[in-house]
Amino acid sequence: MAELVFWSGTMDCGKSTLALQIDHNHRARGRRGLIFTRLDRAGDHVLSSRLGLSTAANEVPEDLDLWDTVVDQLTAGDRIDYLLCDEVQFYTPAQVEQLAQIVDDLDIDVFAFGITADFRARLFPGSQRLIELADRVQVLQVEALCWCGRRGTHNARVVDGVMTLEGEQVVVGDTASEADGPGGSSSTVEYEVLCRRHFMRRMTSGAARAAAPSAETLPFDLVACPVPPRC
Repeated sequence: MAELVFWSGTMDCGKSTLALQIDHNHRARGRRGLIFTRLDRAGDHVLSSRLGLSTAANEVPEDLDLWDTVVDQLTAGDRIDYLLCDEVQFYTPAQVEQLAQIVDDLDIDVFAFGITADFRARLFPGSQRLIELADRVQVLQVEALCWCGRRGTHNARVVDGVMTLEGEQVVVGDTASEADGPGGSSSTVEYEVLCRRHFMRRMTSGAARAAAPSAETLPFDLVACPVPPRC
């Protein structure tokens, strides 16, 4: 039976790489699928991995009806065995419901990949609806790491080198994108994966490098030791 499966995780955990691998495996067995994505780091109509792999994809604007798109292709005689949907955190809840309908009524597998929470540690609407509707929610086994070495659990937005919890929920930045800052000025927007401890302290890798070692930057308490051999 067809399933709606949601693979989730932070940035840098290999979601898009896995999506490309799953597509390759299914095509190698003669299955035919459609690939969808939205706001990929490489631009429109492409699904790309940080490892440098990419493939053509259908862009998903907010007004696209995925059910109608699939039904139209089936009616035209195309064969569709599965859908591969990347960056699903940017899909609307209605589009996620359309994916569930495709699984239930058309018996087509849907493999969805995306980030669970935004830079404020709040669920994306698309990801939330997937968690509510998916047959399975899979957390990717490849763990992204915080600068301190702990498991990365949160996606921090860094504007001009400073972590922020303010702004629009969706701002494409990745490594060196630009966004309008206060007064219309251009600001560099980046994203960094942090553990919960350093996310809550707003301590990015850049802030840690700039600060002197202290209990705020190290994962343990510093203890004064006037007589080192007897500490």
